[in-house]
Amino acid sequence: MIPVRGLSGARVFVLGLGRSGLTAARALEAGGAVPLCWDDSAEARDAAESEGLTLHDPKRRDAWEAMALMIVSPGIPHLYPAPNPHVADAMAAGVPVDNDIGLFFRSLATPDWDRYEVAPKVVAVTGSNGKSTTSALIHHALRELGRESQLAGNIGRGVLDIDPPGDGGVVVLELSSYQTELARALTPDVAVFTNLSPDHLVRHGGPGGYFAAKRRLFAEGGPDRAVVGIDEPEGRFLANQLSEAASDDRVIRVSVREKLDGPGWSVFARKGFLSEYRKGRQVASVDLREVPELPGAHNHQNACAAFAVLRTLGSAPKSIEEAFRSFKGLPHRSQLVGERDGVRFVNDSKATNVDAAAQALQAFDRIRWIVGGQVKDGGLDALHPFLNRVAKAYVIGRQAADIALMLGGAPHAVCTTMAEAVKAAGAEAQPGDTVLLAPAAASFDQYDNFEKRGEDFVSQVGKLLG
Repeated sequence: MIPVRGLSGARVFVLGLGRSGLTAARALEAGGAVPLCWDDSAEARDAAESEGLTLHDPKRRDAWEAMALMIVSPGIPHLYPAPNPHVADAMAAGVPVDNDIGLFFRSLATPDWDRYEVAPKVVAVTGSNGKSTTSALIHHALRELGRESQLAGNIGRGVLDIDPPGDGGVVVLELSSYQTELARALTPDVAVFTNLSPDHLVRHGGPGGYFAAKRRLFAEGGPDRAVVGIDEPEGRFLANQLSEAASDDRVIRVSVREKLDGPGWSVFARKGFLSEYRKGRQVASVDLREVPELPGAHNHQNACAAFAVLRTLGSAPKSIEEAFRSFKGLPHRSQLVGERDGVRFVNDSKATNVDAAAQALQAFDRIRWIVGGQVKDGGLDALHPFLNRVAKAYVIGRQAADIALMLGGAPHAVCTTMAEAVKAAGAEAQPGDTVLLAPAAASFDQYDNFEKRGEDFVSQVGKLLG
């Protein structure tokens, strides 16, 4: 655990008692603060109280007296579409609002670091798509290369739940926009921006607010190195804002759409080959076709970003390539879950928006596509250019019939349930086909989350393959 520093004896209100809230309360207590906790769920309050945490009703008349700070869990809005009433009350009372990410960055460094030969590093990864795979790939490669590494944040453990890093240790954080938008301290050594596509727009008041939340990781923190995907206008803008000149190698540009051979530092992938350029000359290359768990251009973008980070941390190209080859991927993200008679079954349940689904559709040639759920604003029109790869779509979800009308005339079957979709796709698949779950939609009409949806797919494939 990372004890919170600088708040000894202070009263700190913790709102939201999920994973991050409970961990924050424990870390505050470990650092000598007085955490006062609340959740609108009675069940969550009971669980917190049972482990000895103190509850504090924010509706009390004296709720905010002598309160030093408020810590808010990521799912609780503080601005758009409207502030949570408790957050609004805290702000009205002049209580500063922060989150566990802010506590982490203010508390990580300790006097013990003065005795280390190599100070620990923090790598923070954000973006719309690919940040989980990029973070996990960096973490995997570091461990394969014999480096101490811990994975936390929006993936793995809560940021305050990790062990204090040792001499030369690395902490790899995946950070969502919900986490970066509020943190008062953001000081990674290396920051990564994978890409940007429309998501969480209501929460952020539109695309500008969404990008601004991501940009804070770079603007507020001033990382020593920034790895920036420039295949969207926002990424190109961000790289430009962070650079003093085209040759400024504090910014490493990443692309899977164009060759980057300018005077700076860049990593790009074309036709399955990753290339690293510095000062206009190629200095390294990796054959990504030899990494089966990273199929398609979107995963090649993840590999480019991870490669760039590892190079900034001093790893050799060939060592990185060897580490990539042993990467097993992540559940629900281009996860190969089975294969029979030349037919592959791939779980990409994390493809909850059209951009992620488009990337998944481009990764395979002949697809039996399982699609559907709670489709987001804009429908599925953006996927029409990729439907030539789809042999047939199998539509799931409570609104499956309506979603089928969005498929632009592509062959399809309205299946509604995952069991029916997997059974039909498996029966009709031919050698060389890929049965792909890439829903292009949220899961909440039928499942608690995308993980549960992916687990159902894996279960149904298991039944089909025996």
